[in-house]
Amino acid sequence: MVAQNSPKPSRSGATRRSAVGLILGAPLVAGCAGGMSSFSGGEQPAGPPQQPTSVGSGQVKVGLLLPLSAAGNAGAAAQSMRNAAELALAEFQNPNIQLLIKDDGGNAAGAQQGAQQAVDEGAEIILGPLFAQSVPGAAQVTRNRGIPMIAFSTDSSVAGRGVYLLSFLPESDVSRIVSYAAGTGKRSFAAYLPENAYGNVVEVAFKQAVARRGGRIIAFEKYGADRTQGSAAIVQSLASADSLLLADDGDTLTAVADQLVSSGADFKRVQLLGTGLWDNPRVFGNVNLRGGLYAAPDPSGFRSFSARYRAKYSGDPVRTATLAYDGVALVAALARTQGGQRFAPDVLTNPSGFAGIDGLFRFRSDGTNERGLAVMRVGATGGVVAAGSPKSFGA
Repeated sequence: MVAQNSPKPSRSGATRRSAVGLILGAPLVAGCAGGMSSFSGGEQPAGPPQQPTSVGSGQVKVGLLLPLSAAGNAGAAAQSMRNAAELALAEFQNPNIQLLIKDDGGNAAGAQQGAQQAVDEGAEIILGPLFAQSVPGAAQVTRNRGIPMIAFSTDSSVAGRGVYLLSFLPESDVSRIVSYAAGTGKRSFAAYLPENAYGNVVEVAFKQAVARRGGRIIAFEKYGADRTQGSAAIVQSLASADSLLLADDGDTLTAVADQLVSSGADFKRVQLLGTGLWDNPRVFGNVNLRGGLYAAPDPSGFRSFSARYRAKYSGDPVRTATLAYDGVALVAALARTQGGQRFAPDVLTNPSGFAGIDGLFRFRSDGTNERGLAVMRVGATGGVVAAGSPKSFGA
């Protein structure tokens, strides 16, 4: 599939709050998505100072904060995201933007410094940073100047006034999978979640989603290193539950599933539900999880994006690379179509949303986002689409 290199007009062809919103300079595509980033920026060194870098020659300046000099996976991810940002710029015909790329070193001080440099150089909006602990300092700079930020963190607690998150949030995963299960007649829900930050976020979203759909929570347990007691309670509850939510990464998830089955759980009697973290080869290789459902973007889009990325850079992109692509495509589309109000709050929070590499997304006024996700079924060789991504956001 060839990328669409210019934004499509809205269906009404008129207002910014049209029925379909803005379409970015990319095909409507998607891929496997985790609720949390696999990279940790907690102890990353600042790294050596880097020369200022700009890409593009447009009049609208856009800051891009990435941990380019951070150690390990973080730095590698940042380079892949930078490549994706430049790919978006290349595929969007004659965008009137200039990217001001700043290395934040993967830490809060670097992000604050990078944001300050970008706004001093005339940036009208900031894309990034990637890590949650880097967002507040950078946001202090942008808020003082009345400039919006679109960050890539998966921690919804750092969102807020003028700070929007373009990441994959576990709240969206849980809302989608619970709503789908309820739509197929499931009413009695159980959940078995990890005792950590991710599990805490999923817990809140799960309880809200079940209540919203008029369901009942039959059992709810959390587990730490010792899962013996919690697994026994969950197994006992499955006699009266018709669905079970499990939310963890591939290695731990398969161990949890195996332990539940060895403790007497009959997964043929309940529908297993999961989040985007299920999109993992370890999950697909586990027979106990076969037939489970999880929420994630339709994978066809990420495949298309990856092919274009490989053709340009001779390597595979990291999963978070699409965030940088969609961020650049979004600001380019808004710069082209929205005039002087291009990054105003009512434009960024268009309720019709936008369509990018990973499908539909829209920003809420509190800075969090909602994504139009598909429902995937665990198969022997990967995820299979059970329900497609929505074509528009409903009322």
